[in-house]
Amino acid sequence: MKPLLYIVAFLLLFTNLVKANLNNADSLFMKVDSIEKPIEIAKKTKKTNLKKDTSSVEGFKPNPVRVVWMGAIIPGFGQIMNRRYWKVPIVYAGFAVSAYAISYNASRYEKYRLAYRDISDINDKTNSYLDILPSGYTIDNYPGGKSGLETNLKSYYEQYRRRRDLSIIFSIGYYALTLVEAYVDAQLFDFDISPDLTLHVRPALLQNAYGKTNTAGLQLSLNLK
Repeated sequence: MKPLLYIVAFLLLFTNLVKANLNNADSLFMKVDSIEKPIEIAKKTKKTNLKKDTSSVEGFKPNPVRVVWMGAIIPGFGQIMNRRYWKVPIVYAGFAVSAYAISYNASRYEKYRLAYRDISDINDKTNSYLDILPSGYTIDNYPGGKSGLETNLKSYYEQYRRRRDLSIIFSIGYYALTLVEAYVDAQLFDFDISPDLTLHVRPALLQNAYGKTNTAGLQLSLNLK
């Protein structure tokens, strides 16, 4: 009888020990899970934020119509809206050259036009043409005399008037060109351009018309994408 009691007591003790170990193991796994879950959540949040940031950069697409309107109001602003900041100095350099050409030719035109007007009238007090005479020349020793100087002054002011007008036309054309460039750049902003421009050379069999025999040749193909 006593051995049986010993066996039953041993089994009860062993069962309690096993349960205690299992409870400790479960609590340990719960702690590990509680530590790992915030880490996984942080990783997922970081990945989500990265995806959002990437999509916001990759999904940028300028509005071509708005780009043209803003570029028309503020020269160069269309290139800024397209994020082509390196083009802005080029745009303003072109406008600076255009403004200088217009100013230079306009000032020369006014100078020679006034001199021609003074030499053509009968008022001796209006003699601004004397300031245009080359060094060492007077009306008397100028080639052709007064009439020769009058002819040259007329030719000069007409020449500078044409240059002034051409400078204005060039400035308007350049202004329109900046708008067209900004519009096309906005339209093709997300256009996929592959850098692969490999030229392939392959043998080919050229078929001749009128029943003649075929001849061997070369075929050139340019891979754009």
